[in-house]
Amino acid sequence: MMIEIFEDIVCPWCRIGKKNMEDALTNFTAEPVEVHYRAFQLDPYTPTEGSPFREVMHKKMQADEDRLNGMLQQVTQAGKASGLHFDFSKVEKMPNTLKAHQLIAIAPKELKKPVVDALFKAYFEDGKDIGHLDELLATAEQLGMDREKTKSLLDAKEGLEQVEDDFEFARQAGVTGVPFFVINRKYALTGAQPSATLLQALQQISAEQPDENGNENE
Repeated sequence: MMIEIFEDIVCPWCRIGKKNMEDALTNFTAEPVEVHYRAFQLDPYTPTEGSPFREVMHKKMQADEDRLNGMLQQVTQAGKASGLHFDFSKVEKMPNTLKAHQLIAIAPKELKKPVVDALFKAYFEDGKDIGHLDELLATAEQLGMDREKTKSLLDAKEGLEQVEDDFEFARQAGVTGVPFFVINRKYALTGAQPSATLLQALQQISAEQPDENGNENE
């Protein structure tokens, strides 16, 4: 089974949805699973230097300070239920995530998940500006990637074609929100659903797939 996870690093529900999917996969034994991370930008027009986080959120959610704080608290509690920590008091900037997606694209296969996890943590727990090149290079270096080589690849726009291909696939598939999960290029699951719900969906999809003899799996 192939699962493609469309997500944006500044989307808290993507972090929660990804964790819930991973929890579901720990209990999914019907068949081997290959996970691919696909790039999506909720706001590709965010300035390269980023924008003030709360200013963006007030405008986007059309919420005053009290309502926005309530929304962020809801996310924090949902994250806690999934075993994740969020500290929005440290988040000052809404970054442009293009280079973050580019870093994920150029990361070795075995480091893609660690890079995604590290970027989510850097942003939502530590308040790091993951749109800034130095922060991306620091993340890469912490995970064992060569800093100078990574910088050269990013400067040379390596991985950018893959990122843009992901954007185009999302447009063609009608993806307007994330997290968005594509299963075997045939089925779609949307939103940060509970792990039990995701597990049930995966089991149902697996059962509907024909085996090598053309029969549906029981």
